[in-house]
Amino acid sequence: YLKISKLALAFAIIHSKPPGKSSKEYTEYLAKTVSEQDFGWKWKVEVLEAEVLRLRQELLLTRISPRFCLENRKQDTSAETLLGQESINPTGYSSQLEDSGCDVCNDSAFDFLGIASDFHQSEHNVNTSKHWLERVPPLNLCHTSKEQSVTAPVHFLQCLLEIRQLSEGGILQANFSELENDSFTICNSVSQLLDGLTFFYNSPKFPAPSFLTEGVRVLISLITDTKLSNHVLKKCFKKLEEFKKNLIQIILRNRSVNRFQALHSVSETLGLLGRNNILRNSLISLLLSEVRQFAEQLLQAHQVQSVYDITQYENIFFLCMILEQLLQNETEESNISSSDYGGEEKIKFLKNLDQIILHLSDEFPLFSLYLWRVSVLLNSGQMQ
Repeated sequence: YLKISKLALAFAIIHSKPPGKSSKEYTEYLAKTVSEQDFGWKWKVEVLEAEVLRLRQELLLTRISPRFCLENRKQDTSAETLLGQESINPTGYSSQLEDSGCDVCNDSAFDFLGIASDFHQSEHNVNTSKHWLERVPPLNLCHTSKEQSVTAPVHFLQCLLEIRQLSEGGILQANFSELENDSFTICNSVSQLLDGLTFFYNSPKFPAPSFLTEGVRVLISLITDTKLSNHVLKKCFKKLEEFKKNLIQIILRNRSVNRFQALHSVSETLGLLGRNNILRNSLISLLLSEVRQFAEQLLQAHQVQSVYDITQYENIFFLCMILEQLLQNETEESNISSSDYGGEEKIKFLKNLDQIILHLSDEFPLFSLYLWRVSVLLNSGQMQ
C-alpha cells in the first residue's frame, strides 16, 4: 500500500507540475512549502503555550497575594508607594540592570556579573525597583525572541521574590501554600529560565546583556530564599542538575579563541549555585568526576606518548578552580559536616591519585598542583 501511495503521489506531481519546471524542482518546491507551513503552526503553538504560562503565572501571583497584584495593575503605583520612602534602597536593582558585567572593583572570587556582593546585601535589605512591578504585556503573536525566554520567567520570579520580601516585612499578607497547588507554573517558569540561560551561555555576548545578568540574580535569590527555595528545589531539582551539567559541558567543550571571558562567566554562575547546601554536594560530585576522568585520560596519553586535547586541558582549570573554591567554603563552614560531600566520587577521586600526580608532575606541574590541593581539602574534610 505504501509503494502504491508513493507511486500515485509521484504521478500526481508529474501531471500537475507547471510548464517550464522539472518534476524534481516542483517536488522540492512542494516539500519546502509544506515544511514552512508545519514550522508556522509549531511556532504559533509555542507562542500560545507561552501566553498560557504567562496567564497562569499572573493567576498564581493573584492567589498568593491579591493586594500585590491589585497594586501592580495601577498605572501610578511604584515600589515607593507600596513600601514607603524609608525602606527603599537607592542602590537597588534598577541601577544594577545597567551593569556591563565587567565590574572589577570587587576582589570577590565570584563577582564577574556583579552578583555576589549584591546578593549578600539583598539578604538584609529589601531591594525594589519599578522594573520589578512593571506588568509584562501579552505576547505578540508576530514577534518572539530568545530574549523573551529569559525575561518572561524573570519577571514572574522577581514578583514572587518581591511578595516574599514584603510579606516578611509585614507589609503584605501572602499565602505561599498556593505554590504546592500549582507546581506546573513554578516548574515551567524555572525550566524556561534555565533553558534561556543555557542558550545564551552557549552563544555569549559581551558585555553581558542586562536581562542575562538579572536572570542569574533572580535564580540565585530564588534558590537561597529560606521560604521559596524548598518549593523550587523540590519541584525543579532534576532540571537544576541538568543545568549544572550543561554549564560544565559548556566549559569543557568551548573551543573559541576568545573563550576565557565567557568561561569565567559560566564559572561564576556554577560557583554561586554551589553556595546552596543542597546543590553544593551534587555539584562537587560532578566536578570531581570530570576532573578525575580528565586526569586519567591525560595520564594514559602521557604514558603512551600520544597527543592530548590541549583546549580541554586549558578549560579543565576552570573546573578545578570552582571545585577548590567550593571545598574551601565547605571546610570553613563549621556548622556543616564536611565529611559528607563527594560520596562515591570522592573515594574514586582519591584512589590512585598519588600515582597520577607522581607521573604527571614533571610534564603538567600546574594541573598536578591543583589535584594535590583538591586532595588536601578532601582529606581535611574527612579528618574533621
